[in-house]
Amino acid sequence: MRKKILLLITFVGLLAILSGCTEINEPVTAESEGIWNTIFVYPLSWVIIKIAEIFNEGYGLSIVIVTVFIRLLILPLSIKQLKSSKSMQEIQPKLQELQKKYSSKDANTQQKLQKETMELFQKNGVNPLAGCLPIFVQMPILIAMYHAIMRTSEVSTHNFLWFELGSPDYILPILTAAFTFLQQKLMMSTNTSMKGNPQMAMQMQVMLYVMPIMIGVMAFFFPAALALYWVTGNIFMVVQTLLINKPMMTNK
Repeated sequence: MRKKILLLITFVGLLAILSGCTEINEPVTAESEGIWNTIFVYPLSWVIIKIAEIFNEGYGLSIVIVTVFIRLLILPLSIKQLKSSKSMQEIQPKLQELQKKYSSKDANTQQKLQKETMELFQKNGVNPLAGCLPIFVQMPILIAMYHAIMRTSEVSTHNFLWFELGSPDYILPILTAAFTFLQQKLMMSTNTSMKGNPQMAMQMQVMLYVMPIMIGVMAFFFPAALALYWVTGNIFMVVQTLLINKPMMTNK
């Protein structure tokens, strides 16, 4: 688990460097240089503008449509991630038995534990990194969407529903936090591995409240266009979790 977290942190760090976080306030155009701008950010910005033009400069509606489209595009990866997580949950009792059997910390015992753990994974067709790989694919797309919204100058000059897209809103952050909480709550309700792991259960419980509050507070200071992107993505994830996990739970 620690290796997976470290790998994810390293990947996010490299992605932050690639995306050029210092350019977040610079409008993206066809002349913008760099692989990140050319391949990821500008194409998304162009799509947002073109869809908005179809709906009479409806940039808010365009953000919603593009966000849903991106979520649908990466849906197969999300399904794979959930299935991988479910497979890991199913072998948790056997993993715990191995950990008790080889509880000694000497090198020889730990080597046996690693060997039998890998054999258990192979026997049950479980890839411990399969749950991380979809995240690695999704991250560039989602961060590029964030950049496209923030760096498309046309977005900030238009309204959607009751709010101005270029100014902070006070209702959207609450909705974003609420749907983030709901989505995490739904995910926790299907994670059976926490029942035998009090430490993991406590960590997940803390994240259940910390993550929505953190995202909600940030949304209060960002333009409403970005909060709209977040809340649309969170609503999609709630529906996705309900639709995917229910059949998985029924087939248990």
